Amino acid sequence: MMKRSAIILLAFAIAAGTGSLTAQTMSSRLRGPTPLNDEGPAPPMLPNRNTSEREVRNYPEQPPVIPHNIDGYQVDLNGNKCLSCHARARTAESQAPMVSITHFMDRDGQFLASVSPRRFFCTECHVPQNTANPPVSNDFTDIDTLLSRASPGGRR
Repeated sequence: MMKRSAIILLAFAIAAGTGSLTAQTMSSRLRGPTPLNDEGPAPPMLPNRNTSEREVRNYPEQPPVIPHNIDGYQVDLNGNKCLSCHARARTAESQAPMVSITHFMDRDGQFLASVSPRRFFCTECHVPQNTANPPVSNDFTDIDTLLSRASPGGRR
């Protein structure tokens, strides 16, 4: 009985060591030559994308990302610069997409005449995108691709 529990403990120790080694290898690729117990220099800030093109959404209900630069935009209790283009009354002249109808509902689902106070701070959900390349590779597949692979006739 003692040998069996010793073998199990050894197996767990090897598995834990392998996971730790993988984490250290991944960390060393992300951290560069900086040792784990030191804090390296911050990477330089990259510029945000600045385009009028809409980004593709990766899943249903994903908040759209902000495709343009918003440096210096005031979004606080006193004002919301985003609404100067995205408000219902301004989209004709700005050609910007209108704020979603869901932003005009209160917590009880009742429609309001203006943007709900709980939806007033855009950058809580919507974020600008910068030009950085991902630090690690990613094999994410969006929902539309998954659905088209799953059914023989394409999307359901």
